[in-house]
Amino acid sequence: MADFTALPDLAVRSLGGSVPAASDESFAERENLINPWAAEHRAATFGRKGQVYDGWETARRRPSALDLAVDDRGHDWALIRLGLPGVIRGVVVDTAWFRGNFPPYASVEACAAEGYPSVTELAARDWTEIVPRGPLRGDARHRFPVEAPRRFTHVRLNIFPDGGVARLRVHGEVIPDPRLLTGLTVDLAALENGARVTGCSNLFYSRPENILAPGLPRDQAEGWETARRRDDGNDWVVVELAAPGVPRLVEIDTTHLKFNAPGWAALSGQDARTSGEWTPVLPPTRIQPDGRHRFRLHPAPELTHVRLDIYPDGGIGRLRVWGDLTEAGERALHDRWTAFAG
Repeated sequence: MADFTALPDLAVRSLGGSVPAASDESFAERENLINPWAAEHRAATFGRKGQVYDGWETARRRPSALDLAVDDRGHDWALIRLGLPGVIRGVVVDTAWFRGNFPPYASVEACAAEGYPSVTELAARDWTEIVPRGPLRGDARHRFPVEAPRRFTHVRLNIFPDGGVARLRVHGEVIPDPRLLTGLTVDLAALENGARVTGCSNLFYSRPENILAPGLPRDQAEGWETARRRDDGNDWVVVELAAPGVPRLVEIDTTHLKFNAPGWAALSGQDARTSGEWTPVLPPTRIQPDGRHRFRLHPAPELTHVRLDIYPDGGIGRLRVWGDLTEAGERALHDRWTAFAG
């Protein structure tokens, strides 16, 4: 089975995820579950609630009436709204730094909800168990493959009976709602619209998928940066567009890349349904550090993929390919949506 962690984290805050509710967060806030960075820890750092943890931690549950023979304590849970709805291929439950206070068991459920339901409305939905209740260890990353070929919008992490979890990662394939895209000019290269990276020359410093993320990068680590080349070649990345379309404008963003931006960039396109040959879309063009560059494309063919070449190496913060979906593109989005609607 392919490594599902190579797929986007559909729940991470930087892609729009949120944690609207939890049963308890006495020791550490539920929102920490979807922070994009790895969990951090400083020993002997105490606040008013005890040791400070970069994660979600609940209070200790106790058997009622001190009847130790009957365990009716229940369990804790956290509700996560996916920033990018899609098909979940795997979940990571990370108990980093929780060594004497981790939950011994956990499970994960998922549901699909249209619109913007409240927490109460979500509780009444039909939930599908995508990760059965299983054991956890302290200070460890637990990887759970998921076999549920449906589009989900929310997940619920259940821990038994209580304790702390540092991070929840929900990896999968983005399935956008075609009703929000058809008939409009859209970013054909946006991760949130279903675009994905299919290849690149180098990912020494950071992953190329970062250039498809929404918003501006907060620092140079949130883009794609390659190692320094010592030959006559150049670096490149190939992006499969969200659906077949006609690009109208390309934006190449080097925000925060002040001393390691490429000197030039070029864009070529491909229609993989036909010859598969690469056609120049934007010739090698001078770009500057720490800035956004926009180029109108005249004329542009119908494409399924684009290839961004940077010369000779360096970093890119974001790539935007604004354009129009073709009739075939709109049909492809609708068919994919229908296939996974459940």
